[in-house]
Amino acid sequence: MTERLADIDTWIFDLDNTLYPPSAQLFDLIDARMGAFIMRLLGVDAIEARRVQKQYFHDHGTTMAGLMRHHGVHPEDFLIDVHAIALDRIAPDARLRAGLERLPGRRLIFTNADADYAARVLAARGIADLFDGVCDIRATRYTPKPDPAAYRMMVDHLGIDPKRSLFVEDMARNLTPAKALGMTTVWLDNGSESGHRDHLPDHVDFHVNDISDWLDTLPTPWGIS
Repeated sequence: MTERLADIDTWIFDLDNTLYPPSAQLFDLIDARMGAFIMRLLGVDAIEARRVQKQYFHDHGTTMAGLMRHHGVHPEDFLIDVHAIALDRIAPDARLRAGLERLPGRRLIFTNADADYAARVLAARGIADLFDGVCDIRATRYTPKPDPAAYRMMVDHLGIDPKRSLFVEDMARNLTPAKALGMTTVWLDNGSESGHRDHLPDHVDFHVNDISDWLDTLPTPWGIS
């Protein structure tokens, strides 16, 4: 492990269900707002809205991408609506913070959400000051993971060297384009919905179940205590 991580100077993290656990069920609130948005947009009941929502998520990477493509939805209308949720289900985590603080180099966020929401989540977790940049769905021109184009835009936006970067993600399929660029990949297999979808073991360098446990196991040859 030490040899593989020795050259890493950029640590990239997904946001939802990665920097807080799925057990917080924060995404359930977003899910509910997505369903309500689709019901209003298409004039359908909750069952049909759920079907459309999940179909677009699986087919296009995000529900929003499907709505944009098939129904001409303006992305900002969707983002503002579905992320208008309370964050009282998550709280600061001293152990997570300590693990992140030990990492040398830059810490960055790569998310299919928007930067405003990401800032709120990071603040609620007590780790906002530890991150040096965010690549959100706006920075990728509303192109979501796992579209390879989103990763190329992320590399340019954040100014990273993929071969010196590590990416942590709870959705296995989102690691494949990162691996293709030469990144070290970490699959956080923590029970996220569809987290196992399109899992390709050859594209996963580290398979972990808890982010704080994993951070605690990392070697510290960098003189950080």
